[in-house]
Amino acid sequence: MMRYNTFLLFGAPGSGKGTQGKTLGTIPRYYHCACGDVFRSIDTRTKVGKAFLEYSSKGRLVPDDITVELWREAIDAAVEAHKFKPDIDTLVLDGIPRNVAQARMMDDMIDVKKVFHLACPDRDTLFYRLKKRALKENRLDDANEQVIQRRLDIYENESRPVLSHYPKELIAVVDATQPPSKVLLDILKSVNGVYEPAAV
Repeated sequence: MMRYNTFLLFGAPGSGKGTQGKTLGTIPRYYHCACGDVFRSIDTRTKVGKAFLEYSSKGRLVPDDITVELWREAIDAAVEAHKFKPDIDTLVLDGIPRNVAQARMMDDMIDVKKVFHLACPDRDTLFYRLKKRALKENRLDDANEQVIQRRLDIYENESRPVLSHYPKELIAVVDATQPPSKVLLDILKSVNGVYEPAAV
């Protein structure tokens, strides 16, 4: 199996991964895959879909192997449907890998060219963004301050260590407190330093 050329969008909840991922996904030769979208569009008739439902319906944490398998099925389906052309497209991931165990499982599936760490050291900014987003999308449970606090704590304890899984030279730190257009500009500037321009 070929390893897909991949950019990872990485950062705490509210740092803008989804916004940047969606925008990058509109640029030709980039295919954006958000883990949240994968979970929302699961076929619960499949074996792995049933396994996911078994955990999520009880509010239990879905095991890493099931999470990675669901992601792999979604990517395989995108390749079959010719939405993602791995020979010419770069995969843009956000929301996965969520912890070091998932990162290890995915090492033989993705060839990570760059990790964009959308850094937002100010927790108040993240809090404000998450609350605003939850109210805007009418996800009132997500506007609860304890829920937000828990999500930020999980990120610090489980997700943030993923950064140490990848070589330092692959990590580009981007200031996520800037306006989204400026964040995108910083990402694109960094991207253009990743590949040698093709000879015309």
